[in-house]
Amino acid sequence: MANAPLLSVKRVAKFFGSKLVFKEVSCDVVPGEILLVAGHNGAGKSTLMRIMAGLSKPSAGEVSLNVEPEDSAYLGHATFIYPGLSALENLKFWGSMYGLSPSREKLIELLKRVGLERAAEEKAGSFSRGMAQRLNLARIYLVEPKLIFLDEPGTGLDPRSLAKLRSEITGLRDKGVSVIWISHQVADDTKLADKVLALGGRKVEYFGPASEYVVEATC
Repeated sequence: MANAPLLSVKRVAKFFGSKLVFKEVSCDVVPGEILLVAGHNGAGKSTLMRIMAGLSKPSAGEVSLNVEPEDSAYLGHATFIYPGLSALENLKFWGSMYGLSPSREKLIELLKRVGLERAAEEKAGSFSRGMAQRLNLARIYLVEPKLIFLDEPGTGLDPRSLAKLRSEITGLRDKGVSVIWISHQVADDTKLADKVLALGGRKVEYFGPASEYVVEATC
């Protein structure tokens, strides 16, 4: 089925010890859909995303990730770049982890896509936070996944880079890629999303069309 969910979350709950983070979280994500995850700091957004991505187990409920591991990608708060390698070398190494052998021209094009072509030969350890984040985005573009998890991808980006990121995200949707996206700039980013899942009060406060979400409710 063309619209079968790539991700299905059913009545998921998470505890850390005796502390409840959230409960009764349910949602589906279909191909070519952007889901924005919103909520106050400490609401459990990053924890939920890690559960969705299969990087953490829920305390209760079920998560069905209906893509192969190589068809999903996760960008968290850590960039996972190798400081002793250049930007090009980082991308080449990441590609090898996926069994890819991209040409130098392909790698340069990816760096150009994130505005790092002039830093291609520079050691990543000298990069600013924003540059490191952009290199990590290039890693995700390299593997061309069907489902992407982005945990505050705009962190450290200047306004121009942030605008480019938003354009890239909507472009991915146009190609049928699904994006699950945590953002603190919800007022702006809701406009780009198809659905919003808002956490608050240890539960889902809203899940539905982005066009009907009232930002002030949780952010």
